[in-house]
Amino acid sequence: MKLLPTCLRPAGLCAVLAAQVLTAQIVFVQPAQAGAIERACRSSDRLAASPALCNCIQKVANQQLSSSERRTVSKWFADPHQAQVVRQSSNKRDEQLWLRYKVFGDTAAKTCG
Repeated sequence: MKLLPTCLRPAGLCAVLAAQVLTAQIVFVQPAQAGAIERACRSSDRLAASPALCNCIQKVANQQLSSSERRTVSKWFADPHQAQVVRQSSNKRDEQLWLRYKVFGDTAAKTCG
């Protein structure tokens, strides 16, 4: 008496279960592996902050900002005033960060738009 269709015999069933477990691991692990900007974007109260958009923005950030810049910029989601502090700063390092941030923002808008 066969209870399982041919495609779900022991080897096939193991493959299906392994695929489901792998998929579940990816779903559960992915947010923890998300970058600082993606996590900040997802936790923001902005209505347009979909997982796909936040992921796209993170990918652009990975290409255009250093890891320390990404950590700094991610904090601006919760406290936008800090972005203005950097923008208005006369500190050379802040000026350089602001210029790179503007390029990043323009690229993210075009890419993820």
